[in-house]
Amino acid sequence: MHPRLSALAALRLTDPEQKVAATRATAALVATDSIATNPLRTVGDDIGVPGRPERPLRVAATAVQKRSPFTPEGRAALIHSICHIEFNAVNLALDAVWRYDGMPEAYYRDWLRVADEEAQHFTLLHAHLQDMGWRYGDFPGHDGLWSMCEKTKDDVLARMALVPRTLEARGLDATPLIQAKLKRVNTPDALRAVEILDIILRDEVGHVAIGNRWYRWLCERAGRDPETTYPELVARYEAPRLKPPFNLEARGRAGFSAEELRALSAGGKD
Repeated sequence: MHPRLSALAALRLTDPEQKVAATRATAALVATDSIATNPLRTVGDDIGVPGRPERPLRVAATAVQKRSPFTPEGRAALIHSICHIEFNAVNLALDAVWRYDGMPEAYYRDWLRVADEEAQHFTLLHAHLQDMGWRYGDFPGHDGLWSMCEKTKDDVLARMALVPRTLEARGLDATPLIQAKLKRVNTPDALRAVEILDIILRDEVGHVAIGNRWYRWLCERAGRDPETTYPELVARYEAPRLKPPFNLEARGRAGFSAEELRALSAGGKD
């Protein structure tokens, strides 16, 4: 099977463990093999995309109940929320591989690597959640990441601009704050979560960098200026405005330009 169709097959799977296994298998198969870049999209091939389990219950972001990380249930809900983000991130990366015809082989290879790493993150978090006595699906989850995926399904330039370098980049800002809270909790499960988040933050810098690289490549191909195109896309697709504090050091390593970092530092807008 063509690797991009294997990514689609994994994307359609509803069971999280099966999706993770299929994602990792696809990434392993193409680690050294070439990926043909001929068009393969067909009418109606997005039926069943994305495959998701019945639980967790998907609700609006404003409807997700806030819980204190200083209680065992509150920490479980926090880990579950991150686990839910990583499950969505697996789907997002698989979708980026499958959906867009006409990209270079390196693009597909990059996003398969991202899918593989997101699958590893989900596995680490879900195992930890189970050690705490809970499972993925035991708490509600919001659908913000996939919502933007739907909005940008017909525009790979907008997808690169508004998912990895906007929504996923928010994780670079949020993760150190979450880790600081968990360190104050200072229980064994909280400190283990900090260790897992160290791995995730390290990898997510690379994922956002991939988004930045392909965003700029697409802008160059289209003859557009990346600095002026970005706010146009934010307005057109009604992307969420970024709010401080920002992890400028991590964003710099992830490929945001000096001008973008100065804008964030000065006014809280990317």
